[in-house]
Amino acid sequence: MLRTPPGLTASLQMRSSRIPPPLWVLLVGAGMWALNRYWPLLALIPAPWNRMGWVIIAISPIAFGAGAIRFRSARTTINPFRPDTATTLVTSGVYAWTRNPMYLGLLILLLGWAVILGSLSPFLGPVLFVPLMQKAQIGPEEQALRRLFGKEYEEYCSRVRRWFGRKRSAGARE
Repeated sequence: MLRTPPGLTASLQMRSSRIPPPLWVLLVGAGMWALNRYWPLLALIPAPWNRMGWVIIAISPIAFGAGAIRFRSARTTINPFRPDTATTLVTSGVYAWTRNPMYLGLLILLLGWAVILGSLSPFLGPVLFVPLMQKAQIGPEEQALRRLFGKEYEEYCSRVRRWFGRKRSAGARE
């Protein structure tokens, strides 16, 4: 974990979306319900199999919670409205596998909701959630982190994917 030089956060004024990510999830989830209710394309997952969505929803807080706990233990901000106030670059724990575990947890929640709804059309929600979060939240956060942590953040991005997985190093491709 790296510390921010004193006074640097005050000079950065990067803002992300004014809509908090959980509200985006509620909006997307409501849209998924409407698609399933009024335009249900192809019943993919009939009852009782659609109940597996509850299992997916039940595991979704793991990624979110692991990220939040790691931020709290590093004593850095969890506020999605002010990524420029980060005081520490967190790269260990769940952050060694995903740069955005909290958004990944929200995506998993939406996938579980799509399974519960059971038709093909609600799966449009998680598909659209990814670029929505990348534009509304992740992009501004990444810009702020690049300004705050520079080369260390670039090196981190070269090792860990945005949504999930470690990147292969150049020497490991043989």
